[in-house]
Amino acid sequence: MTFQFIVQNINYIGSSFLFVIGLYTVLTHPNLIKKIIGINIMETSVFLLFVSIGFIQGGQAPILNLDGTPAVYVNPLPSALILTGIVVAVSITVYGLSMIIKIYDAYGTIELDEIMQIRSEEAHD
Repeated sequence: MTFQFIVQNINYIGSSFLFVIGLYTVLTHPNLIKKIIGINIMETSVFLLFVSIGFIQGGQAPILNLDGTPAVYVNPLPSALILTGIVVAVSITVYGLSMIIKIYDAYGTIELDEIMQIRSEEAHD
């Protein structure tokens, strides 16, 4: 892997790295709030990937030139999808945090291993 390859693909490498960090957080931490943070990190990495895919070197906003000169335009679809994705991500985060509040009210903890232990004790009683 050469330095030039890394520089040209830094957005894709960074996006992959962020996704792995988020996945690691979700899989290894028993705290439910940390799991929500991990999901947010993974969502952010997907947003970075889509924005990187839509980027065109030397491109400009897709507004027609009235003087008739040809121009290279940036695809506006990834940006529109990202705006929608951000709204969905915030909604998922809010819903997840509200469910964590309900879980805390029911079990008195937000640690997943403690919740599973409480549930298994309730099942044996």
